[in-house]
Amino acid sequence: MMIDTRRWCLGKFTAMMTALTGAPMIFAQQTPPGGAQSAGAAGDRPRRANHVHDGIYYFSGTGSNDGYSREDHVLVTEPFEKHVTRTMDALKRSMERAGCTMDSILHLEVFICLPHADSVPMPTGKARFDAHKAQYDALNKIYSTYFSPGKAPSRACMSVEWIPGDSLIEMVGSALVVSQTPAG
Repeated sequence: MMIDTRRWCLGKFTAMMTALTGAPMIFAQQTPPGGAQSAGAAGDRPRRANHVHDGIYYFSGTGSNDGYSREDHVLVTEPFEKHVTRTMDALKRSMERAGCTMDSILHLEVFICLPHADSVPMPTGKARFDAHKAQYDALNKIYSTYFSPGKAPSRACMSVEWIPGDSLIEMVGSALVVSQTPAG
């Protein structure tokens, strides 16, 4: 009973302090100073909200078909290594547009999935684990070539059931802006 009372009291105190210190500002939409466009042109990011806030570039939804024309899209039936290389290239271009470098990436969350196609049987049991492990190993081999020694960011890698956009990999993360004039 005493623990519940403490939690209730702490909850009320937290709610009161949040209200007094301007919590609505936390939830308000942030716009860049001077109303300037955030990193990347508006047409460059149709489904994601990449933006810079306080010198940190936040990006999401970088996959193997980002920045490529519809005619040049890869399909889920193409090799996983091709998906990784194209995703890392797209990530590098995104970093450069925002005034960042690959070495200024602070954190990445990497999502990988097995191909869903009628022509590719979905493994089960240990074979499924082995397929994910093979993807993870292929990712690490290619991933390490995009960073200077000792500069790879913290990273989480998750296997998911499906990724939109015919991609077998997608990355989300943040990077420190190192150049005030984004590369064009």
